[in-house]
Amino acid sequence: MNGDELGGRVWKSMIGEHIWALMESDQEAFKTAVKEYFARGHPDFTVIRAKYPHIYIRDDRGQQA
Repeated sequence: MNGDELGGRVWKSMIGEHIWALMESDQEAFKTAVKEYFARGHPDFTVIRAKYPHIYIRDDRGQQA
């Protein structure tokens, strides 16, 4: 998988195990926690995929017209 396949500059990042634990018990809580985590740390990035142990985020800086 490369950035072009996912629509631009894609970074691979990680999250804490306590967030991954939500994936097993509550998918919606997991999605919310991941989005909130990256909104705080990388506000101009969009979460595009979660595949343990990585979260793929797209760099949207400079994309707004």
